[in-house]
Amino acid sequence: MTVIVGVLALVVLLWLLNSFVRSDPHKVAAVVKIAGGTLSLAGAAFLGARGQLGLAVPLGAVGLGLLGWLPWPAGLGARTRKSRGQVSRVRTASIEMELEHDTGAMHGRVLVGRYEGVSLDALGVATLAGLAGEIDEESRALLATYLDRRNPAWREYAQDDAATGLSGTPRGPMTQQEAYQILGLEPGASAEEIGRAHLSLMKKVHPDHGGSTYLAARINEAKDTLLRRHR
Repeated sequence: MTVIVGVLALVVLLWLLNSFVRSDPHKVAAVVKIAGGTLSLAGAAFLGARGQLGLAVPLGAVGLGLLGWLPWPAGLGARTRKSRGQVSRVRTASIEMELEHDTGAMHGRVLVGRYEGVSLDALGVATLAGLAGEIDEESRALLATYLDRRNPAWREYAQDDAATGLSGTPRGPMTQQEAYQILGLEPGASAEEIGRAHLSLMKKVHPDHGGSTYLAARINEAKDTLLRRHR
């Protein structure tokens, strides 16, 4: 009987946590944690009174962690808060790009000119290499990031010296809205969420890992912009 009660308590707790993760209800997060922590402590007390310490101790630790009376394991917290399908967006005067966090895949579209509104995936490498010579420096840097992922040999198609001069520098001070889009976060994200998104993205786009100097600079700037409000 005592084992069944302990198992039921764990099942209810996991159900509550799973529901929270899928729906991401910010306003009820505190209520869910308190309810889960209270239920866990009640189950632990019941099991402890019956001498089932093997179940009571870990269940009590979970309850104390949910109520904030014990440190919550950082690794578990990161897993439960991870959102699937997260996307970063970077926009320049001529190009808009999306980076899927889960896969690292890049997709984009042209914003101006003869190919306005056309997906980059729908244009040939030679066409995009030619486009690089027609757009502004920052847009060339972003386009080069995409082309390096799609076809590392794309520069062979370049017809303009400008298409190979792609160091690029970010334009002006970054807004908070733009920073949230780049890191793929919702407004009001915590410093921990900002740091975690930054680290995850840098693993995918850092130049040391075959990524882009331009994108790495934008991601760093986005992190710094958002962290200023936490200081």
